[in-house]
Amino acid sequence: MIFGVPDLKLHILGIAGTFMGGVAALARELGHTVEGSDQAIYPPMSTQLETLGIALKQGYLPENIAADCDEIVIGNALSRGNAAVEHVLDAGARYTSGAQWLAERVLPGRDTLAVAGTHGKTTTTTILSYLLQAAGREPGFLIGGVAEDFGVSARVGAGRAFVVEADEYDTAFFDKRSKFVHYRPLVAILNNLEFDHADIFPDVAAIQRQFHHLVRTVPARGRLIVNGEDARLAEVLAMGCWTPVERFGLEATGDYDWSARLIDEDGSAFAVLHRGVALGEVRWPLLGRHNVMNALAALAACAAVGVDVASVLPALARFRSVKRRLEVLGQARGITVYDDFAHHPTAIATTLAGLRAKVGAGGRIVVAMEPRSNSMRLGAHAQALAPSLDDADAVVFLHRPELAWDAGQVVSALRGEGVAVPDADALIAALRTLARDGDHVVFMSNGGFDGAPRRFLAALREAG
Repeated sequence: MIFGVPDLKLHILGIAGTFMGGVAALARELGHTVEGSDQAIYPPMSTQLETLGIALKQGYLPENIAADCDEIVIGNALSRGNAAVEHVLDAGARYTSGAQWLAERVLPGRDTLAVAGTHGKTTTTTILSYLLQAAGREPGFLIGGVAEDFGVSARVGAGRAFVVEADEYDTAFFDKRSKFVHYRPLVAILNNLEFDHADIFPDVAAIQRQFHHLVRTVPARGRLIVNGEDARLAEVLAMGCWTPVERFGLEATGDYDWSARLIDEDGSAFAVLHRGVALGEVRWPLLGRHNVMNALAALAACAAVGVDVASVLPALARFRSVKRRLEVLGQARGITVYDDFAHHPTAIATTLAGLRAKVGAGGRIVVAMEPRSNSMRLGAHAQALAPSLDDADAVVFLHRPELAWDAGQVVSALRGEGVAVPDADALIAALRTLARDGDHVVFMSNGGFDGAPRRFLAALREAG
């Protein structure tokens, strides 16, 4: 039993999503019986769920939901008209959202640290959880990906702190608020804010309003950790703020509470300063200015709950990040293959900039791109895509038939070589023609990509 709720049997609709898969893992750890279904089930989440002994069923079919389930947890990918949703409503079954379930079943009595932002949520949540663990806090967490250092995306934890990736996307078909308004954190990181999720937000002002709803829930005894370089976040705080604010940024760009001075331009080494006082240096495996900013945010959040930041800095040298964040899958024929969870032009540009700084001007970067997020598929970022790929020497676009815009226009605007292909098989064939010894091939998609990254690596190895 947890918080007065007896052990239940749950069915999770949309269980293979990174957030809902984490909810499933938490429910299982709390002693509930968990089953679930989804349309597309693929690693790493499918692997985690199977390891936990959670039964997975393919498709949103009413018969996939056991008749003796006590509660249905419904992911935000499902809408009215979905057969499983209609079945739940017609049956009068008890249902809730993943965010509400987390808020009611896991977060009461905890010090919640929420990580919000258009970019970097998963990495920053992972860094923060890792640092709290290094400090001996035994935190609970829910991360939108599988953390390499923990081997899971979620755990209840034994300490008081619970770290949650706080998504601005809507909660469920019956609750159109952003998920993060459910969490009521003691500490909230506002990492950055850009236009995204074009399927639910008409403009950036609508997203800012949701971020301000989050700001309204952070108590005066808590802390807001805010990217001091982000003008849109400054506008959010100008709507009203009742909580102490600490800002972070690179030393060269302004005067911040928490700042970093780059030692290596690729972001693999940097000094950390708190109000101008040097606390130490970090040398770690991650790349890019954006990851330095992610680390600063996490360090500031640690300090907000009483961690001695200088004492945990050395732990970052051993940090292994999260799967699918410029994850090296392997090497074959002198070609390094990466898998990256790309969903927005800014994230694409910063990731490639970090890799370019590492490999130098002479290294070749080849990108395999699947425009898969709702905003990408709707064309909201089409004009920004080509400039975001400036650090790539060649790009292969997966232009599926349902894509609502012409990828050919993006290809023609690329600085480097480019081609659009209709399916994953053609993409792999094109990459085998393009790639050569010494290349860095980066697969960028926020979906399964039809297994293309590992299929390409296997093809290279078979070719010897």
